[in-house]
Amino acid sequence: MNAEVSGLVTSFNAMAARLESNDSERRRLLADIAHEFRTPLSVVQGNIEAMLDGVYPRDDAHLRPLVDEIGLIARLLDDLQLMATVEGGTLRLHPEPADLNAIVDDLVVAFTPTAAAKRITLTAQQSTLPGIALDPVRIRQVIENLLANAIRFTPDGGSVTIVTTAETGGIRVDVRDTGRGLTPEEQATIFDRFVKAVDSGGSGLGLPIAKSLVEAHHGTISVASTPGQGTTITLRLPK
Repeated sequence: MNAEVSGLVTSFNAMAARLESNDSERRRLLADIAHEFRTPLSVVQGNIEAMLDGVYPRDDAHLRPLVDEIGLIARLLDDLQLMATVEGGTLRLHPEPADLNAIVDDLVVAFTPTAAAKRITLTAQQSTLPGIALDPVRIRQVIENLLANAIRFTPDGGSVTIVTTAETGGIRVDVRDTGRGLTPEEQATIFDRFVKAVDSGGSGLGLPIAKSLVEAHHGTISVASTPGQGTTITLRLPK
């Protein structure tokens, strides 16, 4: 009986600890969301009040930045909704036989003008890949996010390379850049929600969403980086 009681107490304490942890996580998440919304909303409110008070004229030059801020809020809401559906297990994937190399080709073409504006060399190194079923829209979203980040944080004159490789049991995709690299501390939190560089301009949800989408495909995503030598993000998708 003592052993049974002891086991029950242990299980109860573990459950209580999980509930407390979940509650703390919810509180932290709400605080993070409030923080992310506060800045763009303050900008919109402040500028509209200034126009109403006659401080600023109601012209395109002053209205256009407000549209940009509202767009930022809309993107943040979209990201939060997607994150909630993925983490809640309610996201519906639509897997189908897909050519991952073709997706990569399309993205290289799409991002070439952005890379060229920074004199960044954007290339793809592709291997013959086995056919696998995946949701092409969601995987495209993942790789698109990785390429956007790589270009954003690579200095002018650098390079970004996306490599596809066939592995036993699946496919590997590496997105390599010659940026500043990441410290061990940054690598440990890179896939956490609302973690972002000061100059990123994003919502801090892109990589967490990418991780969730890859895991929804039963795949994995990881980072390898050395400060001063660049970063490689690797995703693996099973057959």
